[in-house]
Amino acid sequence: MDQINKATVVDHPALIETLAQAFQTDPALSWILPDPAHRARALRSLFRTLVPADMRVGIALRAAGDEAAALWRAPGQAHSGPFEFLRTVVPLVVTFGTALSRGLKVQAGIDAHRPKGRFWYLHYVGVRRDHQGKGYGGRIIRAQTAVADAGRLPCWLETATPQNVPLYERLGFVTQTEWDVPGGGPHFWGMMRLPAA
Repeated sequence: MDQINKATVVDHPALIETLAQAFQTDPALSWILPDPAHRARALRSLFRTLVPADMRVGIALRAAGDEAAALWRAPGQAHSGPFEFLRTVVPLVVTFGTALSRGLKVQAGIDAHRPKGRFWYLHYVGVRRDHQGKGYGGRIIRAQTAVADAGRLPCWLETATPQNVPLYERLGFVTQTEWDVPGGGPHFWGMMRLPAA
């Protein structure tokens, strides 16, 4: 199986494509953007904004063949600051258009349930659909949880995909909170992984 590498600026296009493909059927993004064709275009636009933003305050990992990608925000960087908001707000408005209100509901729920403190934040992780079920998701997550363990730091993530909860549990994450996005939105799990002894 391919090696997991730290991504650089030249990897932006591959990261964007991997994550856009992986999140095409994500429950939260499907609720925000119900039309599949619109969602496919919007996801590429979304990750063109998020990949460089997350890499400025954390790291991105990629499988050597671009089967999987992960965006991790560094300890103390989980919450966006005012400068990051100003830098990303216009592209996100363009991306979501009339769906922006649903996107803001999802983001408000995530922000309200995310803990304070220092932890590695797994913002996004995805595996291209034709490589799912082959172990790439677990490998790319473990590559960074090992770094967190070495630094004695916890990790946090949210997911709206029920099938992912057992996978994250096998990787040491424990559900800390659950919530529903108002207005018929998806159900979310917030999960914490304490550093291994």
